[in-house]
Amino acid sequence: MGFNEQYNNIKQLTAPEIEIIEQKMIEDINLPEPVNTMLKSFLLAPSKRIREVLPVLYFKSLGRELSPEQLEILTVVEIVHNASLIHDDIIDESSLRRGKKTISCEFGNKTGVIAGDYLLSAALSKLYKIGNFPVIKNFSDTIRQMCIGEVKQNFARFKIGTIEEYIEKNKNKTAYLFETAMLAPAVIDTSFEYNVQSISKFAINTGIAFQIRDDIINMINTDKTKPYNSDIENGIYNAPVILGSKDDNYAGGIEKTKGLLNNYVQNAGEELKYLPDNKFKSALEEFLEILCNV
Repeated sequence: MGFNEQYNNIKQLTAPEIEIIEQKMIEDINLPEPVNTMLKSFLLAPSKRIREVLPVLYFKSLGRELSPEQLEILTVVEIVHNASLIHDDIIDESSLRRGKKTISCEFGNKTGVIAGDYLLSAALSKLYKIGNFPVIKNFSDTIRQMCIGEVKQNFARFKIGTIEEYIEKNKNKTAYLFETAMLAPAVIDTSFEYNVQSISKFAINTGIAFQIRDDIINMINTDKTKPYNSDIENGIYNAPVILGSKDDNYAGGIEKTKGLLNNYVQNAGEELKYLPDNKFKSALEEFLEILCNV
C-alpha cells in the first residue's frame, strides 16, 4: 500500500471535521466571475489537508471534540496555506497545480497576486471574528516567517548553502504553519490543560520532516503529480544537493537526506508518548511512519 492509500485511511478518521472546514473555506469567497468559481474550485480541489488532519487527530486522541471556533481556526490555517500556494505558483511560473491550471496561468500574474491577497484578507476576517489576540499574533508571526523564508530562498538561488540554513528555511516555509495549526486550537481551549511545549516540538519536527520528504520526492520523481527536478532547475538547492554536491546524480545526497528525514520523524514521534493509547494516537504514529516511505 502506497503513501496516498495509507494516508487516506488516516484522513478518514477526521472526515467530519474536514468536511466542515472545507465548507467554511469557501463560505466568504465572493469575487467577480470567472475568478470566483475558479478560486472556489482551487480551494476544494483534492488535497491532503495535513495541516488540519494532524491537530484533529491529536485533540481527538485526548478525548476532545473540536469546537466550531477551533475548526474555524483550522480553516484559517488552510486558507493561509492556499494563499501561499497561489503566490508560489506565480514565483515559480507554474502552469499546473493539483493537475489543473493555476490561477495565474489562467488569468495572469496580476489576478493571481490579487487572488492570493484576497484569501489572506478572508483569513484575517475570520481571525477578527474569533477575536483571540494570542492566536492573531501567532498567525501574524507565522506569515511573516513564511515571507522571510521565501525572500531568503530567492536570494539564495543557484547557491549551495549549509544544512543549517536549509533546516531554517524549512521552518520558515513549512514548519511554523504546522505549529500554528497545532497550537492555535489549544490556545483557545481554556477548559483543558495541554502540554504546549510537546505540541510545539511535534509540529515543528513533523513540518520539517514533511518538507524534507517533499524535497526528496522532487529529486526521485516518485510522485507523478509533482514536477520532477523543478527545484534544481529553478536554482533551489535543497538537502539532497547540499549533502551530495560531489555526486553527479545526487544519489549519495538523497540517501543522506533520507537519514535526516528519519531523525526528524523520530523526534516528532517522541512527543506522542504523552498521548493515551487509542486509534487516533495510532493514526498519528502511522502518519510519521509513512513519511519515511520514499
